[in-house]
Amino acid sequence: MKHALIILVSLVVCSPAPAAPLRAGFGHSDITPALDKKPVFIAGFGHNRRATAVADPLMARAVVLHDGESKIAIVSVDLVGFFLSYVEDVRKQLPGFTYVLVSSTHNHEGPDTLGLWGATPFQSGVDPLYMQSVVSQIVKAVQAAEKNLQPVAAKIGTIAIPELIHDGREPIVKHDELVAVQFVNAENQKPAGVIVQWNCHPETLNDRNTKLSADYVGYTIKEVSDKFGCPVVYLTGTVGGLMTSLHVDVRNEKGEALKDGTFEKTERFGRLVGQAAIRALEKPKEISLTPLRVKTAAIFLPVDNRIYRTGWQIGVLKRESFVWTGDPAKAEPASKEDQVKKPICIRTEVGLLQLGQLSIALIPGEIYPELVLDRVPDPAPEGADFPDAPREPAIYKQLLGPQRMIVGLANDEIGYILPRRQWDEKKPYTYGYKNAPYGEINSLGPQTGPLLCEAFRKLAAK
Repeated sequence: MKHALIILVSLVVCSPAPAAPLRAGFGHSDITPALDKKPVFIAGFGHNRRATAVADPLMARAVVLHDGESKIAIVSVDLVGFFLSYVEDVRKQLPGFTYVLVSSTHNHEGPDTLGLWGATPFQSGVDPLYMQSVVSQIVKAVQAAEKNLQPVAAKIGTIAIPELIHDGREPIVKHDELVAVQFVNAENQKPAGVIVQWNCHPETLNDRNTKLSADYVGYTIKEVSDKFGCPVVYLTGTVGGLMTSLHVDVRNEKGEALKDGTFEKTERFGRLVGQAAIRALEKPKEISLTPLRVKTAAIFLPVDNRIYRTGWQIGVLKRESFVWTGDPAKAEPASKEDQVKKPICIRTEVGLLQLGQLSIALIPGEIYPELVLDRVPDPAPEGADFPDAPREPAIYKQLLGPQRMIVGLANDEIGYILPRRQWDEKKPYTYGYKNAPYGEINSLGPQTGPLLCEAFRKLAAK
């Protein structure tokens, strides 16, 4: 009896303390720019597309997760992109957080936040004062979410919707899985919030629209929010390749085809994505999202793209550049003279969130589905510039799971991230194309995919 008591006491003393329950809170703020003081240049297509009105608001939406030890903020903004330097400004104003993630939806109907879509190719479309206000509004959204923290349980659902995505470049590889995570109050089981992650360019309104809009994303959020009566955060995932809502056959309730560039198609498409998210949550799986663990790594990537190099030299693109020496782990800042005479690179960030049973890859740009799903062609397509390049380590193969998700444009926008063996700038072109395929023109260069995927592999293995 004495020994049994000692064993019992030992078990009580040595057993780990029960994990604190997960708490979650949602918040939002308006980031719509004013149109009454200066021109607002719309991003995503051509130059000098000036906003004439606001069709629907642009928002910063946040969810804060707290497991009693770590506190993480996940933010989505209705913008074409948000450079790492601005994310770091946000983080400085939120010192109590273990980690802050800011992702862009990659909205092509909002203001230029990168510098590529001003009045001319030689003028930036970025308003510095507006960018400062976005930073402030993101901080407010996170603070509001933190105030709304409540004990929650989580459920997850997935659904494949290949019919709601168009692949604009061969080989046809669609990342067609939508992921939805639902939080319910642990005490009364009322909905507390939903995260929806989907892989598609928000560009349904196309290039002639001059009204600011969140594109289909706003309608997706409204559809899900109306169903569950709670806040919704939408996260963009794999959009390179090109995963787009354009050319998708969308019909109204009468069966009539809706045209690209119309609000009718944009709303219908957004609601269809929202309805898919709702279906994904009809039979969800219970999921534990604790403990909250974060891994991040800085990486330097060489800039071979002449357009980008010129943009930095003339001030259209504004971000710090470094001298490229071949080492993605370290580099020294580049002077103006270095930018002209030496190879340069930029600093970005890859990350991995391990939220209990959910692994989330954080990729700082528009990654091709081939690199996520391990679908890089083997052998390389005939005519590719680097047919003997090794296949990159696939992103999803590095995730422990059992559930997984990807967030693109995470904490940065570095452009397209291609498999090296699909790089195609020189004749003859792959798949019988008469001209070079789109994608390379908005990529840092052919080394981006291999270097970034390898950096993520190393990070996941730590």
